[in-house]
Amino acid sequence: MAKNKSFLCLDVGDARMGVALADGGVRIAIPYVTIEVDGSEIKEIAYIADRESVDTIVVGYPRNQSGEATAQTSKVEAFADKLTDLVDEVVFQDESLTSVMAEDRLRQRGVAYSKADIDMEAAAIILQDYLEQNYG
Repeated sequence: MAKNKSFLCLDVGDARMGVALADGGVRIAIPYVTIEVDGSEIKEIAYIADRESVDTIVVGYPRNQSGEATAQTSKVEAFADKLTDLVDEVVFQDESLTSVMAEDRLRQRGVAYSKADIDMEAAAIILQDYLEQNYG
């Protein structure tokens, strides 16, 4: 992996998206921000991708407990198609149970958290999984 490769991850939801970032040299995903789904999300993602010199956008890929596509899967695929002109590569990463894991992590920290915090933490989990599976 190129040392300077930069990653942005999206946990796409109907109301908001959690965003996480990682640098290819460090390979540690960090929660970054939450974007409200209000029609300006592509513009906001483009701004972040440009500011952070993102090469790859990783999009959380929803499936049901049996591993099959859901109605949300189709929405996420359609949304990801809109991102292809923003960066060199748009890829999917399984997001199964990441919101549950994110909430558990936040609860263990013992501080108050919001749904937006869960979304950002879930994006970081998705991105960390992607980095570990693809770059060791």
